[in-house]
Amino acid sequence: DPSGFVCAEREGEVIATGSIVNYGNAFGFMGFFIVRPNLRGQGIGRDYWYWLRDTLRKRLTPDAAIGMDGVFNMQPFYAKSGFKFTHRNLRMEGIGQARAVDASLTDLNELPFETISAYDQQHFGFERTVFLKSWSQPKGGLALGILKNSALSGMGIIRPCLNGFKVGPLFADDPDTAEQIFRALSNHAAGQPLFLDIPENNPTAVALAERHGLKEVFGCARMYHGPAPALPWNQIYG
Repeated sequence: DPSGFVCAEREGEVIATGSIVNYGNAFGFMGFFIVRPNLRGQGIGRDYWYWLRDTLRKRLTPDAAIGMDGVFNMQPFYAKSGFKFTHRNLRMEGIGQARAVDASLTDLNELPFETISAYDQQHFGFERTVFLKSWSQPKGGLALGILKNSALSGMGIIRPCLNGFKVGPLFADDPDTAEQIFRALSNHAAGQPLFLDIPENNPTAVALAERHGLKEVFGCARMYHGPAPALPWNQIYG
């Protein structure tokens, strides 16, 4: 989204950043809201935040929702601008473990892209074709799916980051399928730091993280401006 990443400048210097990505005109997501530390507390961030929100709203239909993950201590600020809390997202960290990989797993990119996109949309709630085409082919990473009765019943992607590897998305119809996929992705990162962002409102995602020795290192509040999308949270593991 070339217009999705923006900043505030003063005399040619970036003083604040932000992302306002829209998925067509049906959904938007905000993030990367950062103001230079020495300029905080002066109202710059407040004015910039409302500019971010309102600029994104202009790209969407009036009834469209905007999502965000905000640090916990900023929840009151975001609530004043119309965002409502739904659940916590927790960043879990561990070490990738060498595992036996289930033979039923397949390279996600060996499947028709339409199949991948439809399954992703079922769990994300909105179409994101361009993004997904790039995301599902991570350089140095791995993208896996599993078919049951000729239908995709789970998908997971792992990619290298500055420190170790990040898993996401991780969607599965049931806990056993999520376990199969996660074990294979963990194997890809054997011996390396491994990160997984889980929605706390999915107890089976919490249990998966705990089962694999992942510990909470960071967290955010998922909040929505407008109607929160109805998503199958019990199938969202990352």
